[in-house]
Amino acid sequence: MSDFTLPDLVAIVHARATSGDPGSYTAKLLAKGPARVAKKFGEEAVEAVIAAVEGDNAALTSEAADMLYHFVVLLEARGIPLDAVMAELAGRTGRTGLEEKASRPPE
Repeated sequence: MSDFTLPDLVAIVHARATSGDPGSYTAKLLAKGPARVAKKFGEEAVEAVIAAVEGDNAALTSEAADMLYHFVVLLEARGIPLDAVMAELAGRTGRTGLEEKASRPPE
Protein backbone atom coordinates (compact mmCIF):
# COMPACT_ATOMS: atom_id res chain seq x y z
CA MET A 1 0.00 0.00 0.00
CA SER A 2 1.21 3.46 -0.85
CA ASP A 3 1.87 6.14 1.73
CA PHE A 4 0.70 8.76 -0.80
CA THR A 5 -2.57 10.38 0.30
CA LEU A 6 -5.25 12.59 -1.20
CA PRO A 7 -4.08 15.48 1.02
CA ASP A 8 -0.60 14.97 -0.50
CA LEU A 9 -2.13 15.39 -3.96
CA VAL A 10 -4.03 18.48 -2.83
CA ALA A 11 -0.77 20.04 -1.58
CA ILE A 12 1.03 19.27 -4.85
CA VAL A 13 -1.80 20.68 -6.97
CA HIS A 14 -1.95 23.84 -4.85
CA ALA A 15 1.83 24.31 -5.07
CA ARG A 16 1.80 23.89 -8.83
CA ALA A 17 -1.26 26.13 -9.20
CA THR A 18 0.55 28.97 -7.48
CA SER A 19 4.04 28.28 -8.84
CA GLY A 20 3.84 30.40 -11.98
CA ASP A 21 5.74 27.61 -13.75
CA PRO A 22 4.96 27.85 -17.48
CA GLY A 23 5.84 24.15 -17.82
CA SER A 24 3.23 23.04 -15.27
CA TYR A 25 0.24 21.20 -16.76
CA THR A 26 -1.70 22.01 -13.57
CA ALA A 27 -1.01 25.74 -13.90
CA LYS A 28 -1.89 25.72 -17.62
CA LEU A 29 -5.14 23.86 -17.00
CA LEU A 30 -6.15 26.19 -14.19
CA ALA A 31 -5.38 29.22 -16.36
CA LYS A 32 -8.10 28.03 -18.75
CA GLY A 33 -10.69 28.46 -16.00
CA PRO A 34 -13.02 26.28 -13.94
CA ALA A 35 -15.25 25.37 -16.90
CA ARG A 36 -12.34 23.81 -18.80
CA VAL A 37 -11.17 22.01 -15.67
CA ALA A 38 -14.70 20.65 -15.14
CA LYS A 39 -14.84 19.46 -18.75
CA LYS A 40 -11.53 17.65 -18.35
CA PHE A 41 -12.75 16.03 -15.12
CA GLY A 42 -15.88 14.88 -16.93
CA GLU A 43 -13.82 13.38 -19.76
CA GLU A 44 -11.74 11.42 -17.26
CA ALA A 45 -14.87 10.24 -15.43
CA VAL A 46 -16.35 8.93 -18.67
CA GLU A 47 -13.10 7.11 -19.46
CA ALA A 48 -13.21 5.52 -16.00
CA VAL A 49 -16.80 4.39 -16.57
CA ILE A 50 -15.88 2.84 -19.92
CA ALA A 51 -12.96 0.97 -18.35
CA ALA A 52 -15.23 -0.30 -15.57
CA VAL A 53 -17.92 -1.46 -18.00
CA GLU A 54 -15.31 -3.21 -20.11
CA GLY A 55 -13.91 -4.95 -17.03
CA ASP A 56 -10.43 -3.54 -17.63
CA ASN A 57 -9.08 -3.15 -14.11
CA ALA A 58 -5.69 -1.81 -15.22
CA ALA A 59 -7.34 0.89 -17.32
CA LEU A 60 -9.81 1.65 -14.53
CA THR A 61 -6.95 2.10 -12.08
CA SER A 62 -5.21 4.50 -14.46
CA GLU A 63 -8.37 6.42 -15.26
CA ALA A 64 -9.30 6.61 -11.57
CA ALA A 65 -5.94 8.25 -10.90
CA ASP A 66 -6.56 10.73 -13.73
CA MET A 67 -10.05 11.39 -12.41
CA LEU A 68 -8.87 11.99 -8.83
CA TYR A 69 -6.15 14.36 -10.06
CA HIS A 70 -8.60 16.36 -12.18
CA PHE A 71 -11.14 16.38 -9.33
CA VAL A 72 -8.55 17.92 -7.03
CA VAL A 73 -7.67 20.47 -9.73
CA LEU A 74 -11.39 21.28 -10.05
CA LEU A 75 -11.66 21.86 -6.29
CA GLU A 76 -8.60 24.13 -6.53
CA ALA A 77 -10.17 26.01 -9.45
CA ARG A 78 -13.34 26.65 -7.45
CA GLY A 79 -11.55 27.40 -4.16
CA ILE A 80 -13.13 24.46 -2.34
CA PRO A 81 -10.89 22.83 0.26
CA LEU A 82 -10.79 19.04 0.42
CA ASP A 83 -11.73 19.38 4.10
CA ALA A 84 -15.14 20.75 3.03
CA VAL A 85 -15.77 17.66 0.90
CA MET A 86 -14.61 15.38 3.72
CA ALA A 87 -16.87 17.21 6.20
CA GLU A 88 -19.81 16.71 3.84
CA LEU A 89 -19.04 12.99 3.66
CA ALA A 90 -18.61 12.76 7.42
CA GLY A 91 -22.01 14.37 7.91
CA ARG A 92 -23.59 11.65 5.79
CA THR A 93 -22.17 8.71 7.74
CA GLY A 94 -24.81 8.84 10.47
CA ARG A 95 -27.55 7.78 8.02
CA THR A 96 -27.90 5.21 5.32
CA GLY A 97 -27.38 6.33 1.75
CA LEU A 98 -31.08 5.92 1.06
CA GLU A 99 -32.02 8.10 4.05
CA GLU A 100 -29.53 10.75 2.97
CA LYS A 101 -30.81 10.75 -0.61
CA ALA A 102 -34.45 10.98 0.58
CA SER A 103 -33.58 14.09 2.60
CA ARG A 104 -32.45 16.01 -0.49
CA PRO A 105 -34.84 18.42 -2.22
CA PRO A 106 -36.49 17.00 -5.35
CA GLU A 107 -34.60 17.64 -8.58
